[in-house]
Amino acid sequence: MKTHARVVVIGGGIFGVSLLYSLAKQGWSDIVLCEKAELTSGSTWHAASQCPNFIGSYNYAKIHQDSIEIYKGLEAETGLSASFHSCGGIRLAITPEEVDWFAYVKGIARNVGFEMDIIGTDEIKKLHPFLNTDNVLAGAYTPNDGHLDPAGTVQAMARSARNNGAEIYRHNRVVDINQLAGGEWEVITEKGTIVCEHVVNAAGCYGPQVGDMVGLKIPYVNMVHCYVVTENVPEIEALDYELPVVRDPWSSTYLRQEGKGILVGAYETAGARAIWLDGADWALENPLLEPDFDVISQNLERAAERFPQFSQVGIKKIICGAITHTQDSSFLGGPAPGLKNFWQFCGTSIGISQGGGAGKFLAGWMINGQPELNPREFDPRRYGDWAYGDYALETSIEEYHMMYVPGIPGQERMAGRPVKTNGLYRKLLDKGAVMTTAFGWERPKWYSPDGEIETPSFRRNNTFDPVGVECKAVREAVGIIDLTSFAKFDVTGKDALPFLNRLCANTMPKTDGRIVLAHMLTEDGCIESEVTVTRLSDEHFYLLSSIVAQIHDYDWLVQHKLDGEDVTISDVTDITGMLLLTGPQARHVLSRCTDADLSNQAFKWLSAQHIHVAGVSCRALRVSYAGELGWELHHPMGDIEKLYDALWAAGADVGIKDFGVYALNCLRMEKAYKGWGSELTTEITMIEADMERFAAMGKTDFIGKAALENRKSDGITTRCIYMSVDVDDTDCRGNEPVMVDGNPVGVVTSGAYGHGVGQSLAFAYVDPQYSNPGTKLGVEIIGKIYPAVVLGDAAYDPANQKLRG
Repeated sequence: MKTHARVVVIGGGIFGVSLLYSLAKQGWSDIVLCEKAELTSGSTWHAASQCPNFIGSYNYAKIHQDSIEIYKGLEAETGLSASFHSCGGIRLAITPEEVDWFAYVKGIARNVGFEMDIIGTDEIKKLHPFLNTDNVLAGAYTPNDGHLDPAGTVQAMARSARNNGAEIYRHNRVVDINQLAGGEWEVITEKGTIVCEHVVNAAGCYGPQVGDMVGLKIPYVNMVHCYVVTENVPEIEALDYELPVVRDPWSSTYLRQEGKGILVGAYETAGARAIWLDGADWALENPLLEPDFDVISQNLERAAERFPQFSQVGIKKIICGAITHTQDSSFLGGPAPGLKNFWQFCGTSIGISQGGGAGKFLAGWMINGQPELNPREFDPRRYGDWAYGDYALETSIEEYHMMYVPGIPGQERMAGRPVKTNGLYRKLLDKGAVMTTAFGWERPKWYSPDGEIETPSFRRNNTFDPVGVECKAVREAVGIIDLTSFAKFDVTGKDALPFLNRLCANTMPKTDGRIVLAHMLTEDGCIESEVTVTRLSDEHFYLLSSIVAQIHDYDWLVQHKLDGEDVTISDVTDITGMLLLTGPQARHVLSRCTDADLSNQAFKWLSAQHIHVAGVSCRALRVSYAGELGWELHHPMGDIEKLYDALWAAGADVGIKDFGVYALNCLRMEKAYKGWGSELTTEITMIEADMERFAAMGKTDFIGKAALENRKSDGITTRCIYMSVDVDDTDCRGNEPVMVDGNPVGVVTSGAYGHGVGQSLAFAYVDPQYSNPGTKLGVEIIGKIYPAVVLGDAAYDPANQKLRG
């Protein structure tokens, strides 16, 4: 066994072996995998092993597509077969909202490149003559879906990895992990110690226990999942083709042909069980569990109604085992929080579907220093300390129960909530706030005037008019919103200024009190993060970023500090509240609560001052994501209710109104403000994003500068555009295809209706030839192509006169 390696992968299931396979294929050969028993002996061996194209996420669709292509090519590459059955798949819709969802996913399919058709019940019966379609409205048919042999697939990938230089050590449990003084990792196994540069936790059901070895909390649980296999079915024996896999939300089951019988797997909608909450027994190998038929009986009864032959033969095999589940059904794939070169690659609930593509994704990230896909859905740092314990348990069970419930816009999951609140939470609820969450924080989404709850829909719903009223108040009078849920950092020290100038593409403010928008880039010039930087002094800077980037950005700052640099990074997110007061009357209202001079001469746009508002000490920043005159008031968290009450009282006679993040999104779209994680990602540079004005190419150097210069000279293949879309009862949300002559030429990244300008607005990335202002395009939104035109300026106040007013 080696004593040194570049990478040690812990866990020999589909995720661990897939990563080893892709690392070796992409050129890293000094890599090893440690497995405590035999390969696949955790959850992989008992997987039902479906491989669907259909999924409601643009980036996940790419991962699923890559998985299918990798699996299909394994036999030609290695001589070992994955036994891939290309039988196709049908997802059933039983509500109109699900039919809209199918149309949305079909738009994703156009760009990703997998085949999908929305078919009626007659066509469903042709493909699967035994299905009862009485309550079915439509089916999503993906002909390239299939299923495979999980053990054979893993063995084929393992052979390829070995052929490319990787080593696999079976029956060799990792018992401890230590980080050495030089940053390397010491992996202690039953058969010896390996010192390595990178460690990957791909331990599946044992992932939380491996995390414990380095002080990490892993936010997922092991759920009990069952499927049954019947004796042969005469009608199936008579077929000369294989039936497609069926996914049925009514019975919350998947149903497919297995040999000449039927396989039915159940996702209980109540009563699901989590196990091994204190850790799985290390001695377990190929573990199976006792099924609880009282819990899954309704699923099986409905499955028999859907597929009547299921009830006509005996059951010959019951498989009941553990599968991991996160709170959002997305695996953990990326850097562990706070630990350089320690990677998470676990927590998948459909590991076979995702394993091949996910391994390719993470291998690229590890080797190239940045991922080829937008990693926000997978990055383990999307969870903080709030996401563990009872919260992880309750939300993971809820997610399991809702495995076959589509994610309709406006839907809220309530398990485990609230987790993180401030002193305004109850007050805003009493005023009609309907809450959503971001990184655990409760924040107002919209205000319901009569207590009505939101009706989830891909179309405009009952929030449309109230949100319009909120937008009108901000544009014509003044609005107030709790934006505590932003990440906040103090960067201090005598080297703080050169440190930030090296990390950020924009030049840091040269004068105390000035504010700039800045972007931290990868070495390849792609956008890692977006921050608002306020210079408080030459040795003190205040940074704001997206709340979901709180851990990500803290890690990026800390891990890029050079030896000897006098820089301290302090995360002040949880101790700092923030209210945004914005609108034409914002100065008038704020002036009633402070002695500070708020005139344009004394308090300019993009500047900050320390002031007292109603006796509360505030860092007041004259900026507004809503695109109006306004101030962000950053203050001690305990003073938020006092500050809010004073501002509300001061604005009562001029029509002050609460607004939520729905309205804020509409307002930022009118101003053509791009968002991190949607328009600004590690997939593109400042050039494609049309953000070159924020890259100070005249600076001596900054991370990613050389790559930006090369990209500019080499040319680009995609560009961000801002467009107006002529719609009827729906708006862009993201992932819709941009069309020219019936062909996709780009993809929407975000959108909303601009109530103040009377236009439906969207951002998209398209082939540069279609990026000129005035270019006419089409956008396919839930199955219909709407005309669109590229805009050259913000739809609202393009000269920023309101902000400067």
